[in-house]
Amino acid sequence: MLAMVLFGSPEVRAGDDPVRIAFAADVVPILTKLGCNSGGCHGKSTGQNGFKLSLLGFVPEFDHESLVKEARGRRVFAGDPDSSLLLQKAIGRVPHGGGRRLRIGSADYQVLADWIRQGAAPPRADDPVLVELTMTPTRGVLQVNSNEQLKLSAKFSNGTRRDVTRQALYLSNEPEIGGVDGSGSVTTGERGGLFAVLARYGGKMAVYQGTVPFGKATEPVALPKDASPVDRFLVEGWARLGVLPSEEVDDATLIRRLSLDICGTLPTVAEVRAFEADRRPDRRTRLINRLLDRPEYAAYFAMKWADILRNRGKGYSTSKQRPGTALFAGWIRDSLATNKPYDQFVAEILTATGSQRENPPTVWYRQVRTSVDYVESVAQAFLGVRIQCAQCHHHPFEPWSQADYYGLAAVFARVGRRGGFADAEVPTNEQIYVRSSGQVRHPRTGRVIPPRPLGGPDLSLSPFDDPRQRFARWLAGRDNPFFARTMVNRMWGHFLGRGLVHPIDDSRSSNPPSNPELLEWLTRDFIASGYDLKHLVGRIAGSRAYRTSSQPNDSNRLDTQSYARFYPRRLKAEVLLDAFSQVLDVPTVFPGDRGGKFPSGTRAIELPDENVSVHFLDVFGRPDRRSACECERTDDPALAQALELVSSTEIQRKLADKSGFVTRLAANKKTHSENVQELFVRIFSRRPRDEESRTALEYLESEPDRKAAYQSLMWALLATNEFLFIH
Repeated sequence: MLAMVLFGSPEVRAGDDPVRIAFAADVVPILTKLGCNSGGCHGKSTGQNGFKLSLLGFVPEFDHESLVKEARGRRVFAGDPDSSLLLQKAIGRVPHGGGRRLRIGSADYQVLADWIRQGAAPPRADDPVLVELTMTPTRGVLQVNSNEQLKLSAKFSNGTRRDVTRQALYLSNEPEIGGVDGSGSVTTGERGGLFAVLARYGGKMAVYQGTVPFGKATEPVALPKDASPVDRFLVEGWARLGVLPSEEVDDATLIRRLSLDICGTLPTVAEVRAFEADRRPDRRTRLINRLLDRPEYAAYFAMKWADILRNRGKGYSTSKQRPGTALFAGWIRDSLATNKPYDQFVAEILTATGSQRENPPTVWYRQVRTSVDYVESVAQAFLGVRIQCAQCHHHPFEPWSQADYYGLAAVFARVGRRGGFADAEVPTNEQIYVRSSGQVRHPRTGRVIPPRPLGGPDLSLSPFDDPRQRFARWLAGRDNPFFARTMVNRMWGHFLGRGLVHPIDDSRSSNPPSNPELLEWLTRDFIASGYDLKHLVGRIAGSRAYRTSSQPNDSNRLDTQSYARFYPRRLKAEVLLDAFSQVLDVPTVFPGDRGGKFPSGTRAIELPDENVSVHFLDVFGRPDRRSACECERTDDPALAQALELVSSTEIQRKLADKSGFVTRLAANKKTHSENVQELFVRIFSRRPRDEESRTALEYLESEPDRKAAYQSLMWALLATNEFLFIH
């Protein structure tokens, strides 16, 4: 006799007639919940102890074959279901590497036993299919150390609904803020913040977004009448979290922050003093626009895009410089300087044809060569999606399947190459063209996959069409959920130190934005501007969040998600080296190819690629440009960085240079007090505090060698966190 209906179990009785248990709809979700088909168990590519299941049950036909027919059918025994090896191992009666996963008599146990008793039937064409998964509630505001019970309802193709709360798999993206157990019960911890819970059942997902205020909900911070929607969305978020923003920074801190973030360059003493003296109401906007018009803006963001676009000068197995990277870097820089619309910028790269000497965007195809490269570089750089998992199996946390992965690969299947070398390891001048044919096949089924944008319809093409052109038009469509949103998030992360979706290129249901309303508004505004990058920078850099101090207050001390305070970050390697050069007024000499040198005055942010040997840049996290992920660039502290600051021959050369700033400072006729005032503005963009001034003067007056004293003082100031960080 079948078990009575328990909470969350399928309906197994209709009068006196048992209802058939469907393998895909009833059995597979239990295997997923118990972790049997996870990547760490039988769902991994090689299986576990001779037993393999499809990852998370996305191929139920394969799973049924493994359970019922492999191992001489000993895993299930219809004559005595309780003696089946499947259940004996799950309850721990037979040794099992995964330990005990079930209790005898539990709802999940009864479903498995009843399925076996009914003959362990395989999936059938007329089985009900899960069409919708509904979470109740979808949002919540919880206090610390509190609980909330989630409920999950599944709707099937035959019109039935079922409570599957206890059959689902739950994951929290911030378990320290809000954790979740196997029955959908959310428990908050001691700290406030934002978290999300992903529920998975039968290949569908639902998400709950939780808010744990740091304190009592506050009244929104007062804003001027002309405040932008950016500030209003932020203020609403702060009020929900019960935090107050830190105070606004002073003029000196703001101009330093803006100059470094927009131009990768420290402000000069004259620029600092001019901004402090400017009393016009729109002076901040004027400053942002001036910085965007400087060539350093284009150079700095060209370096950023060269990282993402993998403009790599070194081969994987040789250090020989490859030509073309300077042309590509220059093309990127010119595109940014002229404020080329972002959709046009991307389209010109993706649809590039011709010679790498004559059409610089084709250089992208030198590093991005295979189906894997095309899919993962495009998805990560322009769609903000990490789709790598779908190459081998259905994505575990998103709807992306292998068909989606290879459909995107098929967009580039007709890219042809002439000339050059196939390994891309040596200097080459390939020509990129579009072939009349080219196919991608599904690795499991073998069927031809038509070109398809991610989440979009199949592209209907003739042999004369370029699939990349159609794909580029899809990218720029107003209803595209990825393209503009990803760029907005990338730029927000650049200026605020953390993306609204974090990490910036990992957008998924289980990783929702910290302020979805703000991200949505900025995305619509960016599209409406005609994909104007300078307009987007102005929106973000002009926000209240960008002007908040990095000094926390009592309410936002633990906040890392809402931008109620500015999150300090270390200067990028190239920016830091250029800052040393600028302060000490001694340019870095960069080695060129074949024993030559880059022109005098070349800055690190202007280097065309990573294949310029500078130890300082490598120590401070310059990326190798092997992937489209900005995570390649690191700013984590390391012992080698401290040693470099102490013993760098390059810094010592700049300090001792006979025509450098230190030499001129020591030789001038000004008093120590006047020099210290200028020093602090030059290095920190601010005047010294009284205590700092007294300490510096005491030291300088105690040293007989004026030049050595100034060298030591400047060295000490340049090694401080205040100089090394944007704060």
